[in-house]
Amino acid sequence: MDHPENSEEYKGLTVNKGIEQPATVNPYLKNRKRPQRRQFSAGEYVEGILKGNVTILSQAVTLVESLRPEHQALAQEVIEKCLPYSGNSVRVGISGVPGAGKSTSIDVFGLHVLKKGGKLAVLAIDPSSERSKGSILGDKTRMEKLSVHPDAFIRPSPSAGSLGGVARKTRETIILCEAAGYDKIFVETVGVGQSETAVHSMVDFFLLIQLAGTGDELQGIKRGIMEMADGIVINKADGNNIEKAKLAAAHFRNALHLFPAPESGWTPQVMTYSGFYNIGVEEIWDMVYKYFDFVKANGYFEHRRNEQAKYWMYETINEHLRDSFYQNEKIAAMLAGQEQEVLNGRATSFAAAKRLLDTYFEEMK
Repeated sequence: MDHPENSEEYKGLTVNKGIEQPATVNPYLKNRKRPQRRQFSAGEYVEGILKGNVTILSQAVTLVESLRPEHQALAQEVIEKCLPYSGNSVRVGISGVPGAGKSTSIDVFGLHVLKKGGKLAVLAIDPSSERSKGSILGDKTRMEKLSVHPDAFIRPSPSAGSLGGVARKTRETIILCEAAGYDKIFVETVGVGQSETAVHSMVDFFLLIQLAGTGDELQGIKRGIMEMADGIVINKADGNNIEKAKLAAAHFRNALHLFPAPESGWTPQVMTYSGFYNIGVEEIWDMVYKYFDFVKANGYFEHRRNEQAKYWMYETINEHLRDSFYQNEKIAAMLAGQEQEVLNGRATSFAAAKRLLDTYFEEMK
């Protein structure tokens, strides 16, 4: 396009066209073929996992997270073969509001538990954007020391809006990690809404990280999450915040008396610490190990694992039924029409749902 400054009315002013801009895309790129990653068989995956090969373990986790039916079939076969080698770890769920210092704490906690030997896997469920479905997956940047530790495996997974699906896949990833020799598993949650319930159903100990001096100390007490916690720790108890942290701990201890006694018989402990300055971390893990001794002695540890296995059986059935319903061709064709009927007030939500379900069950006969 010619510049308007070059017209007759602007005498004595000329603007040159300038040089032609090169293409923004490298023309040589199209000629390069990306090397195809070799697809392993189920036996090769299992063999690599049992040897503790981190690359093969990572690829197996990607397989578990894939939505492609052929990947799912292969993933289930790998999980099935790894199952006899799993179940020999301690699983700790770590939750807390965004900004409570979960990732920094995991970095410190992870280094502490690795001092005693063994291997640690950190599975972090990362919140995804509802619009773009994208996820930052930036937890490794906040776990600086742990991410370069030879005995640690960190795997962030995007929640992609479907928490149930991610939670099930995280549970399957736990099996693969245990088969690969990881005897300590941390599961970090997004710290919002339902995610805690899902993670609580796959761990042996649920640690809740809280903050002091952020306004209403009772805010954290209102939600059902308090009833799930086996231990509550108040982070950032350093400098001028120590007194506030102690006061918050007292509030939480008082609040715990209002809840019914946990099924395990364990009284949840409330402690303060500083993840950044590594103060009070040892005391927290002494409390965690004391809990494991307590629940293994009274049989609750085994009972909880059995209950979780049963819970995930029903969750898997529900998920498969839902997928089968929405992927049915006849239902997919009817769905938009029935939705319009409801929006136009020609049918109630229940009548439309019944019509769709009747069609589905008729198809299944």
